[in-house]
Amino acid sequence: MTVTHTELAALIRDIEAEDPIDYADLPYAEDDLRLLVCGQVGQIAEAAGQLDEDDRQRVLLAVAAKLVLENLVLHIRLLRMQGSALDDSTEALLRRLRQQSP
Repeated sequence: MTVTHTELAALIRDIEAEDPIDYADLPYAEDDLRLLVCGQVGQIAEAAGQLDEDDRQRVLLAVAAKLVLENLVLHIRLLRMQGSALDDSTEALLRRLRQQSP
């Protein structure tokens, strides 16, 4: 399956309608940020295209997991900087992760 970074950015925009990203007061245009990230993801996917199916899936899952982890860490750091308690969804996620740890 081939998808351009422009098409991927449009899909992200659609997802954001349901789950918006808080860009706050970043000095960058939202669409520029989407296109930048989608271009990089496209490069990773293209490089992974040289791998067999199992390895490609592992690489793409690892990239997704790393991004979710980074998002979680940044979210927690932001809440701490603001002196806020963790919200219910973050606390629930951390509880689930602790229960799954070996």
